[in-house]
Amino acid sequence: MIILFDLDGTLIDSTEAILESFGVAFETFDTPVPDDERIKKEIGHPLDVMFATLGVEEAHVDAHVQAYKMHYRKISCAKTVLLPEAREAVELASKHAVLGVVTTKTAKYSIELLEHMGLMTYFDVLVGREDVENPKPHPEPIFKALSKLPSNKSKYWMIGDTPMDILAAKAANINSVAVTCGYADEALLSEHTDNVSKTALEAVKFITQL
Repeated sequence: MIILFDLDGTLIDSTEAILESFGVAFETFDTPVPDDERIKKEIGHPLDVMFATLGVEEAHVDAHVQAYKMHYRKISCAKTVLLPEAREAVELASKHAVLGVVTTKTAKYSIELLEHMGLMTYFDVLVGREDVENPKPHPEPIFKALSKLPSNKSKYWMIGDTPMDILAAKAANINSVAVTCGYADEALLSEHTDNVSKTALEAVKFITQL
């Protein structure tokens, strides 16, 4: 079995680091900072998409992204925490499956975070934003991850906290479980899947008991 995890809102809570970095990016260019709730609604999308949605003109998006990344890399480890039961979820999953991470975060920062938290050794592959042309909900990140893992596994699962994770799994024709510990509520997630759990650990238990 192969289990792929999303990162933000599924295993980690980096909301503080994300909001602070957005604030720095907007302030760098003397642009009004959107309120926290507007930013949080966009988490899970790639940074360029987020800045565009939040009103940054296309010509200035890349500069905002770079300002964000410069600040984020300084604070991400200090201002990111594991979600409740996330460590237990990864440990349990590793006893039953080969594990990977599929995220729209930059892979470099994602690996640094997971190493900082002592979890990177559990994962055989990590696919980040710079590894693909088309991020979730496109299936490319999932296909990329699966291409680097043993192909004789008959069961493939994606665990994530946004519709983008579930839609990517559907497009890749693999199973999925949505979790409500992140950035989308149960009602929204239930529009896309019947498999909804509170935490990653609950999701792993659901998968491994099937």
